Amino acid sequence: MKSFFIASIFMIFMVGCADKSAFSKFDMTKSQELAASSLQSAKIKLKDDINGIVSVVYLDEVYPKKYFKNEYFFVFLYLKNKEEMYDPTTIEDINLTLMLNGKLPIKVKQLPPNNRFSNLVSTNNQWNRYYLVAFEEQKTKKLSIVLKNGSFSCDPLIYKKDRQ
Repeated sequence: MKSFFIASIFMIFMVGCADKSAFSKFDMTKSQELAASSLQSAKIKLKDDINGIVSVVYLDEVYPKKYFKNEYFFVFLYLKNKEEMYDPTTIEDINLTLMLNGKLPIKVKQLPPNNRFSNLVSTNNQWNRYYLVAFEEQKTKKLSIVLKNGSFSCDPLIYKKDRQ
């Protein structure tokens, strides 16, 4: 009983010393912290095989003063096969389609690996594809993003927006 009491006192002192968050070990800006909490990823599956990974950051949460009129997303994806994202401003035959609540984007801009959003995430490499994607402003608070083409799709990535 005496050793239990001493161990309990020791544990109370040790727990009382933990006053820092997980982010205190990293040198992150406020926008990087917001991007880390907004980042979602999903596997792109073709039957039982994983064909790639799509990752999305909701920019309206990271930069609310800059991105507020429409719904903006920083999207980066890795695919085994090279395919391009659907761009509504071109008439080319594009295989990949990103949809928000069942609606197509109003703007898709492919970005270089070193872009203005590279500082938000730590996955900056040559084999990923990077995009800035804009959708018309949604009236609902629930945002569901899905990447698909004729043969595969990813699980929906769900965001909840604060503004209405």
